[in-house]
Amino acid sequence: MRSQFSPVTQQTGLEVSRMDVSTQEPNHFQPLPIYEQLAEQIRNGIVGGEFPPESRLPSERDLAAHYRVSRPAVREAIGALQNQQLVMTRRGSGTYVCADALQRLRQAAPANQRGQADDSPISTLEVRLVLEPAIARMAARKGRRDERAEYYLAQMKGVKNIDIPAQQALWSESDRLFHRQLAVMTGDALMVRIADEVAKAMAQPLWQRLRDDGIYDAERIGLYVAEHQLIYESIITGDEDAAAFYVEQHLRRVRRDISG
Repeated sequence: MRSQFSPVTQQTGLEVSRMDVSTQEPNHFQPLPIYEQLAEQIRNGIVGGEFPPESRLPSERDLAAHYRVSRPAVREAIGALQNQQLVMTRRGSGTYVCADALQRLRQAAPANQRGQADDSPISTLEVRLVLEPAIARMAARKGRRDERAEYYLAQMKGVKNIDIPAQQALWSESDRLFHRQLAVMTGDALMVRIADEVAKAMAQPLWQRLRDDGIYDAERIGLYVAEHQLIYESIITGDEDAAAFYVEQHLRRVRRDISG
């Protein structure tokens, strides 16, 4: 890879001070996620000939070093490009630019006309690590059973073959809604609204892509089911400390599995 590639840098609210405040509302300023900055540089590299169609991209480690970003950010960027069908990953071989990537990019909308980028899955998990242990504690103070949470648990336990797309979809939706239901169990309407935003992030294509690549393994799924059961049992028995602990450990495991 050529050394002239510019590093990806974190955009911050400080950049608003350099903008024309008469034409730009500060409240509308949305920093571009690091992964999307990197994905855009790779897209530009495809158009500019640095990454020709059917060529293999540098490894995650090399991309992280050259662009000065974390490997999880590289993984998110690759996931976004996979969702756009610009690159494809072959197990044991690497990630390759799709043969029709240039054609797709020429037909795509300009960068400034694209919709809002998906939330970073790693950032989403960091928010969940702050939020969900507190939710579990609040729910444990109620110490009540919940039919919907038990239904989602049963759905997850019913997944027998995670390689089947329908089973993957069942797992994904049950997992997402189980975590949202924990907020419902707090009885706090504001907490539910906050949890709804997290649930929306977990329904985005980039979250689904990284989850598919990092989580869908029979052994891991069995472990996640057991962790969900421990979380629920701690809540309904009123054990706040255990509920918060099991949620945190579960989310840390998911973060490791997704970020690689």
